[in-house]
Amino acid sequence: MLFSYILLGLSLSAPVGPINAAQLDKGIRYGFFHAWLVGVGAMAADGLFMLLIYFGLADYIQIPLIKTFLWSFGAFVLIYTGVESIARAGNVETQRSDSSKGSKGKSFRTGFFMALSNPLNILFWIGIYGSILGEISSQYEQAQLLLYSGGIFIGIMIWDITMAGAASGARKWLTGRLLSSISILSGIILIGFGLYFGVQAVRMIMG
Repeated sequence: MLFSYILLGLSLSAPVGPINAAQLDKGIRYGFFHAWLVGVGAMAADGLFMLLIYFGLADYIQIPLIKTFLWSFGAFVLIYTGVESIARAGNVETQRSDSSKGSKGKSFRTGFFMALSNPLNILFWIGIYGSILGEISSQYEQAQLLLYSGGIFIGIMIWDITMAGAASGARKWLTGRLLSSISILSGIILIGFGLYFGVQAVRMIMG
């Protein structure tokens, strides 16, 4: 059972999205630790969602005003990060040679606010973890519930370390031009998600 929830955590993290794109960008710029901290920040937000769902506060997220705010804030965070990634793509080689200039706190905050402001992530946790909570809480004791929830986090952490390792590995072996191209591509992906979020916010306002 625990192994199955570890696999669930892996499957939740694996699809390409804003967090993976941000990890790749930070990894090729500053190395493993910065990419890992993006994932740790996202995990902190995921943990917050799990607590909210556990204590029954998920219903408040369905309020239209709150959903509109989340879509809008998510759009801002993603577009800003994407534009910054593209604007700094030409300096990847310089940043790679001096990774100490990167802010570790900023890497953590990037992951945290991306995950925290992503309505798709929120709704995903409500749907997935909410249903899991409803199923296992009626069958197992509190200690087992915490154990299986921890299994989900172990899976997320394994993927986080894998992505950070892949990004830092690319940083070592790829040329400066390729790294700049990857940074630009990561920025475009982030902006694309941001524009999608913005459209959803406008639809909420218009609807």
